[in-house]
Amino acid sequence: MNKNKARIIYTIFVFVALAAFDNIIIGLFPPLFSSIAKDLKIPVSSLGIVSAVNILITALSSIVWGYAAGRYKRKKLIMYGTIIWSISVFITSKSTNYPQLFMSQFFTGIGLGCIASIGFSVLTDYIPYKYRGMLLSLWGMSQGFGGIFGSLMASIIGASSNWRVPFEIVSLVGLMLTFLYIFIKEPSLGESEPELRKLIDEGNGYNYNIKFHELSEIIFKRSNLLLLIQGLFMNITTGSLIWLPTLYIAKIKNQGYDNKTAIIAAGYLFAILQLGGLSSAFFGHLGDILQKRSYKGRALVTSFLVFITMPLYVIMFSIPMNKLSLNTSNTYSILISLLRQIFINPWILSIFVLSFLASATQSANTPNFLALITDVNLPEHRGAAFSISNVFNSLGRTIGNVGIGYLLTFVSIYKGEPNNYIITLIVFQLFLVPSAFCYLKMAKTNLKDINKVKQILYERSKS
Repeated sequence: MNKNKARIIYTIFVFVALAAFDNIIIGLFPPLFSSIAKDLKIPVSSLGIVSAVNILITALSSIVWGYAAGRYKRKKLIMYGTIIWSISVFITSKSTNYPQLFMSQFFTGIGLGCIASIGFSVLTDYIPYKYRGMLLSLWGMSQGFGGIFGSLMASIIGASSNWRVPFEIVSLVGLMLTFLYIFIKEPSLGESEPELRKLIDEGNGYNYNIKFHELSEIIFKRSNLLLLIQGLFMNITTGSLIWLPTLYIAKIKNQGYDNKTAIIAAGYLFAILQLGGLSSAFFGHLGDILQKRSYKGRALVTSFLVFITMPLYVIMFSIPMNKLSLNTSNTYSILISLLRQIFINPWILSIFVLSFLASATQSANTPNFLALITDVNLPEHRGAAFSISNVFNSLGRTIGNVGIGYLLTFVSIYKGEPNNYIITLIVFQLFLVPSAFCYLKMAKTNLKDINKVKQILYERSKS
């Protein structure tokens, strides 16, 4: 392996690892709400506002970072952003009142905004066109599993009410990543595009920067607009899934276990029952194969997979955890007994199989969404396009997260636990239908938009 190729692999590894951190921080909060509220003597409901503001500021700031990525050195920008969120997370761990917590998470969001937009911009310039979906799935998977890891950390540490430790750990690792950036290799803009290959190989740069007036063109491009709407609906559903640990807690308590055991077991279950997300690379590769045959292929297969996610989750939510047997002597024995239940308890086995399939089909969305938003946009527009889509995605997650709380309050008047959670989560799966429909419509617009991008790049390579 030559030195240049090794640095490219190293750079991709660093950015894939980095992508997990915005979701680790977001995933840390919900399981720790009660511990933080008790320590700071504030209402639990006020922490939902802090979490929502963090998500929103992360999304909004990513537009600024994405715009800057099309004009300035991305290596320096990502270092600045990482330093901002690392210091802010550390301040979060030292917060002694609500204003300190709120402001530290506000600035954490500003720093985190760089991860998605600049990371996406860099990776799309490195990843070869024919492997775009498969390799971008690794970037998407790291975000998904970052959220799971954050939730898992919070559940285990939260059981001892030591909520500050995970924030300190994440802050320290973030500062270590800043050091790793020194050795990354920043790619040339448009380096992975086949139409620009000859231009880049001859040592000529792709010297086009994003202009401010082009932002409206990016938003209203037909394929982009459908991707934005699709992301909004998709993330209303995925945003509601942050309540899955709460559903598991209710089901486990319904089997006679205490609250502490239920919290620990639910954290483990949340991680175990999302293992289907590991198939994201397969579905990204499937999208790559179908896209070679037709520019409609990726959107059509993703439409189908997003749609069938809905009935899989609906059935999974409805199955009770009957005859659940847990060894509660310590946190590790709870994990071992849960794994054993998958093999010997048909109720838990059914939940595991359905959840694996649901999280697998759901995972097809991320790599193919990322590949499509890359395909239909010029290299200098991609950071901004992804950042704008991230705002819609974050808005969807916020609606799903907050909206489910309001609906749950209403449903709880008529139904007790866990049925109130089951009904509420089922309602929020319905948003997958318009999400799948957007992909179906997108299949037609992709032909025009992808061909236009390729034609522009070909003409620029000749000029």
